[in-house]
Amino acid sequence: MTRYPQGLPQLSNQLFLTDGGIETTLIFHEGHNLPYFAAYDLLKQPFGTESLRKYFCTYAQLAYLYGVGFVLESPTWRASADWGEKLGDSAEDLAALNRKSIELLHEIRGEYESKRSPMVVSGCVGPRGDGYSPAEIMRAEAAEQYHTAQIQAFREAKADMVCAITMTYPEEAIGITRAAQAANLPVAISFTVETDGCLPNGQTLQSAIEQVDSATEQGPAYYMINCAHPTHFEHLFAAPAPWQARIRGIRANASTKSHAELDEAETLDDGNPAELGAQYHQLRQQLPHITIVGGCCGTDHRHIKSIWQACVGLVSAMT
Repeated sequence: MTRYPQGLPQLSNQLFLTDGGIETTLIFHEGHNLPYFAAYDLLKQPFGTESLRKYFCTYAQLAYLYGVGFVLESPTWRASADWGEKLGDSAEDLAALNRKSIELLHEIRGEYESKRSPMVVSGCVGPRGDGYSPAEIMRAEAAEQYHTAQIQAFREAKADMVCAITMTYPEEAIGITRAAQAANLPVAISFTVETDGCLPNGQTLQSAIEQVDSATEQGPAYYMINCAHPTHFEHLFAAPAPWQARIRGIRANASTKSHAELDEAETLDDGNPAELGAQYHQLRQQLPHITIVGGCCGTDHRHIKSIWQACVGLVSAMT
């Protein structure tokens, strides 16, 4: 059973941080080779596990220092069957690695959690296909079947919740939601959008959220937006609308580039941390119910620090 049977603490008004772009940090700043962008591959070796521990501790320390909550998101975005097959991992291997990822986060929580900084252990689920451009659209039933094994491993390791990151179309999100419901785990759904604010399948964000909610009886605990720059989606919130209240988290890219441009880039575009923080502040003015803030591609602890400063109004005092 989840540690929070009465509800996830990030659904309160308290600010929660999460990490930045784990894969881009490990590749461009730490020099790791991550085949297929698979951070979980590092769990196979002691030195890789320690690299992941160091990565997460950097952020957990910030949350502890700032006295804010923190969502520990497992490095398992690629730890599902199709991607595991590419890396030579069996179903048993993947189950063990998914459990190990959650166990690592439990250890980090045990070291850094405080009354002022509650920490939530979340099992990260990624898309079955490409995170930028889905080549094949699954039916919800197929998505539920595909993602069940990974979600079950999270349950066995006592994760507090599941978070589906970089969802590109609603049917997969529906399947993941149903799989999490079957495992009795809260689930968050994070959609990505293109530069026009629409999902990669061309659907509007509002339509996608409403479709998932309709098919699952509002199954997700909340929604997020990730792997897009604020300039790509801020226009969606120019006028208040009821559906916007379902969005509780933002994990934006550092770069203003499109998915296609980022796919072709050979160097890291880490943008401007202070500017990104100011954009998060503006988003929270438009969407005051946003309580989970972190980063995606190109972001690191500098960006998260700037985001926190902006969100609590300390930019002028601390920069």
